Amino acid sequence: MAVVHLTEANFEQEVLRSDIPVLVDFWAPWCGPCKMLSPVIEEIAAEVTDVKICKVNTDEADTLALNYRVMSIPTLILFKNGEIAARSVGAKQKSEIMDFIRA
Repeated sequence: MAVVHLTEANFEQEVLRSDIPVLVDFWAPWCGPCKMLSPVIEEIAAEVTDVKICKVNTDEADTLALNYRVMSIPTLILFKNGEIAARSVGAKQKSEIMDFIRA
């Protein structure tokens, strides 16, 4: 499954109304750890089919970052049934992210 790029316009439909869990990566283009995490997120998106993988550019969708209290990036938030199920801050290895979405 390809990574879904979220905006304030499509967030509700893609995340809050999703019938499968959704992992959202809050990132910014100037963030070094975000750049390191990006290929890992892409790789996971290509492998998993039971979790939707999404990205939010916090520079372009700052209201979403504010609404979800994203204070540091990268921040990963796992949504299940439209609710926050888990949150992780900082760059992680692929195995850690896989454990995070499977917990």
